[in-house]
Amino acid sequence: MDEIIEKSVERVIHAMHENLGEPITIDDMARTAMFSKFHFSRIFQRVTGISPGRFLSALRLQEAKRLLLATSMTVADISHLVGYNSIGTFSSRFRGSVGVSPTEYRQFRGYVTPLPDEQFVDGEPTSGAGTAVKGQVWHSPTCQPGRVVIGLFSDRIAQGTPVRHATQNGAGPFVLEDVPDGTWYALAYSAETGYVEPHPGQTYVAAGGPVEVNPETSTPEVDMWLRPRRIFDPPALLAQLDQPMWTAQAWASGRVEHTALPGA
Repeated sequence: MDEIIEKSVERVIHAMHENLGEPITIDDMARTAMFSKFHFSRIFQRVTGISPGRFLSALRLQEAKRLLLATSMTVADISHLVGYNSIGTFSSRFRGSVGVSPTEYRQFRGYVTPLPDEQFVDGEPTSGAGTAVKGQVWHSPTCQPGRVVIGLFSDRIAQGTPVRHATQNGAGPFVLEDVPDGTWYALAYSAETGYVEPHPGQTYVAAGGPVEVNPETSTPEVDMWLRPRRIFDPPALLAQLDQPMWTAQAWASGRVEHTALPGA
């Protein structure tokens, strides 16, 4: 039954990719999956971790990122092509999810200011006196992760600025200090080492949580296993996560010229 469910969800995600500019309703998705819409919504969230509507929205913004870098289309044309009737709504959602405006993302070719290594360096905590979240990023012997970015987000989509984050070389233990109260999801991203540019290697992802942080908690712990990204994984929208996926080796070697965004 699980294989049937995954095949149904995969069929819907393919349909999303093929119709990003078209209005797609839950009824449309459920028909594609061949389930009732109520059952479909439950199984989709079970497989992907988020609702069908949020997954579709993330795919649209990820495609917009690609078009901004790969084409000379105007922002207005791109917004329409990925399903937005209002360029204002598109630009607002793009900035809120990606971290910069569509124009800035194109201007800097996706090389936005990296997340600062402010919480931790290679497993060693550097600051903070509040609640800490500790954990371990694991990987199989066949997985060869390079630089790993770990963040705490409000849900299972890596969008907007993480409430706390860490960057380290490879998998291993991590500590996120001074985490605010709330319910958070730990997400990790990396790219395979040793690939030949400009062709990126395997992208690795990991997820853990939800992690509850409140005055009564001591030190929450979360373990995550890096694995190859699958079609069921929502895209990482935060622009800074493009670096470990697309240009990890270039950043490490200093071969990418980096220009900070205004005000960064």
